[in-house]
Amino acid sequence: MIAQLNGTLIEKKPTEIVIDCGGVGYLVSISLATHEQLPELHTKTRIFTLLIPREDALNLYGFSTVAEREAFLMITSISGIGAKSALAILSSISLFELRDHILRNNLIALQKMPGIGKKTAERIIVELRDKIGKLPLEESVGISFIGAQKLVQQDALSALLSLGYNKQIAEKAIRSGAAELNSETVTADQLIKKALRFVV
Repeated sequence: MIAQLNGTLIEKKPTEIVIDCGGVGYLVSISLATHEQLPELHTKTRIFTLLIPREDALNLYGFSTVAEREAFLMITSISGIGAKSALAILSSISLFELRDHILRNNLIALQKMPGIGKKTAERIIVELRDKIGKLPLEESVGISFIGAQKLVQQDALSALLSLGYNKQIAEKAIRSGAAELNSETVTADQLIKKALRFVV
């Protein structure tokens, strides 16, 4: 089993990457959520992985966090959901949102995920309700902020989302704003104002 890769990122696409580890290039399928967290090309990176053998191939899947990998395993345990569909789901929704929809029995929201109909959404709720709460979501927030305190960053993100900004755009803006402020004493208001300059 290949549990993780530490190497140089030599190719990067929204759905797959190639990591050079000791001269061997590993092709890894990823979600858009993981793609968002990748560093620049030709830099060192670590990615958590899962190897799934098939009759005609050995497919390697990569995740930015252990929580995302565990969620992938949970989702693929549902009858009718394969690896590609699981990556599509993880690309369309955050782990926090997925957990919330399952715990709140939100069938309508789950059916908005790619390839998920009513019956599959019902199976997801029944089979994952007791498992989803165990995910280590603290490490799966997916934002490597610089400077400002974690709670301030979360407050700023919530504010931007409430204003209607796309989650990925909001996260990028907060990263940029926090890096520019570069202060451990920055307030949420200061970070929000700075971040808003990057979402225009």
